[in-house]
Amino acid sequence: MMTKPRLLVATTNAGKQREYRELLREVPAEIVFPGDLGIALEVEEDGTTFRENAAKKAAALARASGLLSLADDSGLEVDALGGEPGVRSSRYAGPGADDPRRREFLLEKLRGIPAPRKARFVCVIAITIPGGGISFAEGECRGEITLTQRGSNGFGYDPVFQPEGRQVTLAELPPDEKNRISHRARAAAAAIPILRTLLDSESARREHP
Repeated sequence: MMTKPRLLVATTNAGKQREYRELLREVPAEIVFPGDLGIALEVEEDGTTFRENAAKKAAALARASGLLSLADDSGLEVDALGGEPGVRSSRYAGPGADDPRRREFLLEKLRGIPAPRKARFVCVIAITIPGGGISFAEGECRGEITLTQRGSNGFGYDPVFQPEGRQVTLAELPPDEKNRISHRARAAAAAIPILRTLLDSESARREHP
């Protein structure tokens, strides 16, 4: 019996790992993360776009592992802040800042700005074949920023982001509902057909080398 091919998802974030295990459950592959393979690779996210950063991470992990690799870059864009924090979402409050500090830093900048404080979450997924090409999938979730932090189910900026059409934040949604509407869920849904095609090609290659 042939073993499943492995798909390396390039994140060490525990919250993202939980989400990707669920979001990619339909993919015919064993989902693994860098820590599972003993890979400790720091990739500098110095691109000016989500696509550049995602591609850089996916390519680096594919080279290091020899596996089909998926990486994302995601962030929050707030209209009233000219699109900030954008690609700097994880570094917005400076080096070493944790999620609560990043949220406070964002809210400090938005105090005095009337509702609705329109924003969107963006996720770009890059999928790389070792020594081969790269494919992209994208997703977004539109909404607004609340000045009060609510909910404990999410991470990052989830407790201050209220999706369009809802009166609760992403962090107040049950995980299964968040995994239907989030930017990462939508990008993953777009990535699944790409992954299936690549994995089918890999399976055929392994069966008929």
